[in-house]
Amino acid sequence: MKKSQISRTFMILILSVIFSIPSIITAQNFIVDPSSSMTVFGTSNLHDWQSKTTKISGELGINSTKNINVLTIKVPVTSLKSGKGLMDQKTSDAFEAKKFPNIVFQLTDVVFTKLTEKDSEVTLTGNLTMHGESKKFSIKSIAKITKTGDYQFRGSVPLKMTEFKMKPPTALLGSIKTGDVVNVKYDVTFKR
Repeated sequence: MKKSQISRTFMILILSVIFSIPSIITAQNFIVDPSSSMTVFGTSNLHDWQSKTTKISGELGINSTKNINVLTIKVPVTSLKSGKGLMDQKTSDAFEAKKFPNIVFQLTDVVFTKLTEKDSEVTLTGNLTMHGESKKFSIKSIAKITKTGDYQFRGSVPLKMTEFKMKPPTALLGSIKTGDVVNVKYDVTFKR
């Protein structure tokens, strides 16, 4: 290569780096606030039940144009607690928690991503993995940017256990049976 070609190539490389810095600097990453909540509501032939998560982790990435480009949620199966030891064990068994320890949602698409301080409806589409089975899944969520600059998502979504090859839990030799459909209510905030 001639000296002028090397200089021109080097100059193009430097300019590329300089012009990409603003978008790198303005991109923001957030993590799940520990006060976030998720509750699973279900039914059985005896009574309704609920389990709350005691641990949620994840991240949210916002690019330079204020659009969501990354969203991941991870819930350890053993963090689902009903307050009743036997039920917690049945839940863990249904998920086969030793083999499949986490429930994970990984975003692949967002229908509406610009958020303001007012509530906005956002459809988050991604891969939901439970019990080792991944399914494409869409979640309608009410979202907003809080006054402190955090991102909050809340709503509820129905799930069928059998769609993830799970057997709904039973007790007392099968005389008590849970329903296949559960409803997951969530209020998740991502903080810097």
